[in-house]
Amino acid sequence: MVMAPQRTGDRTKPKGTRRRLTARDWAEAALAAIGEGGLAAVAVEPIAARLGTTKGSFYWHFANREALVDAALELWEQSHTEAVITELAAEPDPERRLRALFAYATAASADDPLEVALLATAADPRVAAALRRVTDRRVGHLAELFAALGFPEAEARRRGLLAYTAYLGHTQLSHAVPGSLPQGPDRDGYLDSVLDTLLHQD
Repeated sequence: MVMAPQRTGDRTKPKGTRRRLTARDWAEAALAAIGEGGLAAVAVEPIAARLGTTKGSFYWHFANREALVDAALELWEQSHTEAVITELAAEPDPERRLRALFAYATAASADDPLEVALLATAADPRVAAALRRVTDRRVGHLAELFAALGFPEAEARRRGLLAYTAYLGHTQLSHAVPGSLPQGPDRDGYLDSVLDTLLHQD
């Protein structure tokens, strides 16, 4: 649901580290910067300082800042959508998978500002394209789950879209108005009630 899965770690390293940094290290650091300050925060020198390295490491992996942004967005798509779908595919029951997905995605996005930061920078064409791809994939996957639960194709698509908008609303509200959503055991009951509503059949 970006779904927001495994949170991409901020692999900052102390100055003087000798481990050779990878392109993924740079992409993860760029995602962390986006979560903290939006797309404008993706700047080579500050990220190099975050990683405890120099600009030379950056240019070993990327031709320019735009290439780093593209790599960061690709990593976000893979780690916050595809990896989550793959991980939960081991659950054979579509309702249990849907409930697990919703609980995991809402908890992950509440802890990580990245999703909200990307939505706030949707005017950038590259971010807009990534958001479109991720939205299509997430809504399509949700529709597949509702179809597996017996809903006709058009209704499954409608409920998948409704589930995704519920997730986005939950994500936005958890960051805009902290404490406004139920916490602890109350959170589990609240999420169950949301899914009960989405799964209800007349």
